[in-house]
Amino acid sequence: MGSDKIGEESNNLVITMNDYNNIPLYGRLLDHIGKDSIPLHVPGHKNGLLYKGSQEAYAEALKLDVTELSGLDDLHAASGAIKEAELLASKLYGAKESSFLINGSTVGNLAMILGTVKEGETVLVQRNCHKSVLNGIRLAKASPVFLGPEYNGDWGVAGGIAPETVEKAISLHPDAKAIILTYPNYYGMVFDLQAIIHKAHQHGIPVLVDEAHGAHLIKMSRLKSAVELGADFVVQSAHKTLPAMTMGAYLHYNSRLIGYEGAREYLQMLQSSSPSYPIMASLDGARHYLETFTEEDDKILLERIESFRRGLAGISGLLVLEYEEGAGDPLKVVIQPEGLSGFELQSLLEDEGIYPEMADPYNVVFVLPLLKKDMDFPFKEIIFKTEKAMSGKRKGQTAKVNYFQKPSVSTLAVNAQDLMGMSRKAVSMEEAAGKICAELIIPYPPGIPLLFPGEVISEEDVKSIRLLQASGARFQGGSHLDKNQISIYALQAECKQEEHDG
Repeated sequence: MGSDKIGEESNNLVITMNDYNNIPLYGRLLDHIGKDSIPLHVPGHKNGLLYKGSQEAYAEALKLDVTELSGLDDLHAASGAIKEAELLASKLYGAKESSFLINGSTVGNLAMILGTVKEGETVLVQRNCHKSVLNGIRLAKASPVFLGPEYNGDWGVAGGIAPETVEKAISLHPDAKAIILTYPNYYGMVFDLQAIIHKAHQHGIPVLVDEAHGAHLIKMSRLKSAVELGADFVVQSAHKTLPAMTMGAYLHYNSRLIGYEGAREYLQMLQSSSPSYPIMASLDGARHYLETFTEEDDKILLERIESFRRGLAGISGLLVLEYEEGAGDPLKVVIQPEGLSGFELQSLLEDEGIYPEMADPYNVVFVLPLLKKDMDFPFKEIIFKTEKAMSGKRKGQTAKVNYFQKPSVSTLAVNAQDLMGMSRKAVSMEEAAGKICAELIIPYPPGIPLLFPGEVISEEDVKSIRLLQASGARFQGGSHLDKNQISIYALQAECKQEEHDG
């Protein structure tokens, strides 16, 4: 290696300044392909040989899909090209350690939670979190305390967590062993994460961040990554905003409060023992892409995005939503049509060949690419086709109403481990009040879980569900809601839930 050492060693590897332009794992794969070797090993497609003459696109792509051969390293005992690629990622992000994930941010969330929290321990968790976070808490048999997010009335969706909410939760639950937050959210919204991390660390509580939508932030001038802000663990879906393959993600560790051994052990348990080399190589390539993303690239990209936003804002009946104080993910553009639902506009855009990331009853979300200065992208075509989609007949504007009423800090009445094996039944919504919910119910909007398994169903919850149904909201979970029923646990006695109104 070169002479400009930066003093980082792991497993006898030393990363030098000259190595940052390397793509070590991808390079090793290309070297292996160049050998024109005879594959007497798994996988069964034999370097794509069995697809030749029938599905040629697969045949070419599968040349990279190999296994743990000599010189290609092993994800679960990395000491060569994979370890070098992970070290380069850790240096880029400023982390003590970084791990490649081939099962998405889901496995990162599971590993960091299971490696940090033990059975029966209290964990503070953002209510509008990803389901993998909830699954991690459940697998850990921990006791969650839910933190209610702020509601953004203009957007009609849930935002982030106020530092005051976290401060209140810590005062009520000083025994908490971790705080789990989502930053930024699906819409690119952020909050004062630095203040929350500072407060948590004052109390010796580590902060675990699901930054699935923020792998690119380390190179964006307008926003900082949770890694930079001092979070103890950060999970990132590289495939969401970087040029990595689907399921490619990173786990970054940067803590003085907890070790990495537990999370590393769970990664070995939870990730496939046959990790995808194309995914890992794409993580290596995505790191290199971000490594070479310059300040000039950032400046020019932000100018192009602002021009794109202005073009969309000039379309009659279309509102381009702005982040509070301009603080939000620049790669997310959220538009709100007048006289159409977000779902209707999404469908019209798809008819024009434009496929947004998502829609809700009010909004449509675009995820833009992290373009370098010399790259083309059809911004003008998108504006033209969006204007065409908006040119048809529209209805009157639907008023946004927040029917979601939950306390800022709340707990479960019965923890997940105590619910195991309990029988369930569906009852009418009138009967459900005061009973223990047996399913996850998430209304969209605002995209915040209204009820978790183990939570007491209040009369206010029943009222909210009815109002949300009448307003046309969609639900994830709530498999019996179409019959005006809710699944409950068949307990003999009703339970009371500890709540603290905010």
